[in-house]
Formats: sequence, structure tokens, C-alpha cells
Amino acid sequence: MYSRSEASNIRKAFWTTLGQYLKPVKNAAGETINWVNYKTGVRHIYFRMDAGKRDASVAIEIKHPSADERATVFDQFVSVKKIFEGAAGPDWDWQPVFYDEDGSAGSRIFSQLEGVSVFNKENWPQIISFLKERIIHLDQFWASVKFQFEP
Repeated sequence: MYSRSEASNIRKAFWTTLGQYLKPVKNAAGETINWVNYKTGVRHIYFRMDAGKRDASVAIEIKHPSADERATVFDQFVSVKKIFEGAAGPDWDWQPVFYDEDGSAGSRIFSQLEGVSVFNKENWPQIISFLKERIIHLDQFWASVKFQFEP
């Protein structure tokens, strides 16, 4: 069991390490990008990476405050699902409704790697490989469809 500060330091070290692995990788437009804090450029659409005690995940989250608008945006993603699967692969879960740890509703498309822990440094290469591959594929997908989601 780690103290709060030890756990925080381990998480910081992991995200710094991931950032170092991703730093030389350019985005689909050939530009330098902060992969760990990926900005979609579209309000209420987020690309999130997470690594915890039991798993790691990459997700597209739609967090529009209006349930109707959120459903509309999710349907837009469904309409480009073939393009998405062509870029990112078929191993993603599509959730029209989910609730985050704060209890707020959203929609998400995510991929999860189970049985790994950010607190086990031996798992880091597997987690980093998983996150790196998927965020790069999401960027390739987003480069081809972003214009459809812009207001």
C-alpha cells in the first residue's frame, strides 16, 4: 500500500515516462503535439487516457451537458464507425450513456487493457505500448473526421 504522496509520485513518473515516449511522434498533420493532454479542438469531446490499479484505458468522451446534444454527437460517431474501425481497429466498446466517478453523464467509445497496474513498473511497457498505439490511431481517425464535428 502506498501513501497518497507515493502514489501521486508514481503516477507522475508514469505520465512523464509516457510523454517522453510519445514526444518524438508527430500527429497526423505532422505537427508536434502534447499527446498526454490531447486537445480535440471541439468543445465537449475529449480524448482521455487513464492508467490505474487494475487497468489502463483510452477513450473518446462526449460530455455535452445536454443529453439530446450528447446523443446527437454520439450518433455522429456511429455514422463514421467504419472509418473509426479502419483507423483504430474493432476492439472498442461503444457506450451511449455512462457515468463518471463524479456521477456526471456522458457517452464514450473506449478500449481497455485489464490486469495491469500503474503501480507495478513491470507493467509500464505493456501499458505504454497500449496507450501509445491507441492514441496515435485516434489521432489518425480524428484528422479525417474532425471537420464533421466542428460547429
